[in-house]
Amino acid sequence: MSESVDIVVIGTGPGGEDAAGRLAEAGLSVVAVESRLVGGECPYYACVPTKMMARASDLLAESRRTSGRAGTTTVAPDWTPVAERIATDATDHWNDQVAVDRLQDKGVRVVKGRGRITARGEVTVDDQTFRATRGILLNTGTSPTAPPIDGLADLPYWTNRDIVQVTEAPASLLVLGGGVVGAELAQIFARFGTEVTIVEVADRLLAQDEPETSDLIERVFTDQGITVRTGAKVSAASHDGSSFTLSLPDGDLTAERLLVAAGRRPNIRDLGLDHYGVDDTARALPVDDRLRVTDGLWAIGDITGKGAFTHMSMYQAAIATRSILGEDGPWASYHAVPRVTFTDPEIGAVGLTEAQARDQGLNIRTGTTRIPDSSRGWIHGSPGNEGYIKLIEDADRGILVGATTAGPYGGEILGLLLTAVHARVPTATLKTMIYAYPTFHRAIESALTDLG
Repeated sequence: MSESVDIVVIGTGPGGEDAAGRLAEAGLSVVAVESRLVGGECPYYACVPTKMMARASDLLAESRRTSGRAGTTTVAPDWTPVAERIATDATDHWNDQVAVDRLQDKGVRVVKGRGRITARGEVTVDDQTFRATRGILLNTGTSPTAPPIDGLADLPYWTNRDIVQVTEAPASLLVLGGGVVGAELAQIFARFGTEVTIVEVADRLLAQDEPETSDLIERVFTDQGITVRTGAKVSAASHDGSSFTLSLPDGDLTAERLLVAAGRRPNIRDLGLDHYGVDDTARALPVDDRLRVTDGLWAIGDITGKGAFTHMSMYQAAIATRSILGEDGPWASYHAVPRVTFTDPEIGAVGLTEAQARDQGLNIRTGTTRIPDSSRGWIHGSPGNEGYIKLIEDADRGILVGATTAGPYGGEILGLLLTAVHARVPTATLKTMIYAYPTFHRAIESALTDLG
């Protein structure tokens, strides 16, 4: 026997939770299926707890910069209050009852367990089967993955899900992966006294960003005592009970702990997508601008390959909801996707990089300025004022198609440029604006001037 409902939502990350709530409030009968925690990765293992960690490490760094500017300070790092704040304030000790109650108060039926599509429009969870008359919405997210290094799979290494739960900073840490997660966590723990080495197979850190960003972060990390190994080919990994070892052609690296931050895989395997003729071995599910995979099946979040974590899934949730309810658009557009890496300096970016714009055959101009050369950057002083702003202009259309804002509050400065890229504001208009003096965002004016 199966139970008939309007919509089944599989996966309740931020987007899935939001969509389920919206649909229930619109009068539909909604079942939300979750195999882990309602709310997903963001509030328990990613965005929220890691940014609390970054905030704590930034406080340490700023305190250490007092000397010669405002007096003298002595800072004694202590991970205990950080761990307590994450466990108590952010995650409720990794208990999702508040989130479950929030959904149920909106009229959503929450079912815990692993949901699987067992026929078109049918989802089975353990011994319960639901017939979704309107369709199924997937928001199953991604999971940490590890590279195929000899011996690694059997080791007790950390992923992002483990490291946010630690109660004390390790003496030493190997970070396998120099992307966003690896870079953020490497700097955080280095500031709490951990001896950190980043091992990255690519030839630069933050390889998805501009090369100038990679150069900046590697230079800053090196100055802060973090060892950076790029172009590193790890042949084997081992653990002797007290320490981890990574074997490289030029010698071994050893540390008390190992964090694997080398990528994620979409949670779509064995989901039953074959009932819709969809390949579950793909890196992402293809969706149209209404977030439809095919008739009666929608997908949002990381599994669509359009962008990572909360900001994208929430954006897509609103669109998928309109699509399911038969309402009008606007529909999805991805020309101005923002992203922020919460290192210090903070890296904000939107749209295309210079290389991506050239690959698309655009006739581009670039404009760049250094944050230390700006009025606010000079006032801010060094260390702590490292950064730059880079603009990518489509010269034929006279609009920005991409930008990077690296430096203090880089993610906040990005707001103006995000608006410009999203709304396709003419560069000529941006040049005639009045910029507040002496803010960091005023450096955008200098980058515009550098465009010519």
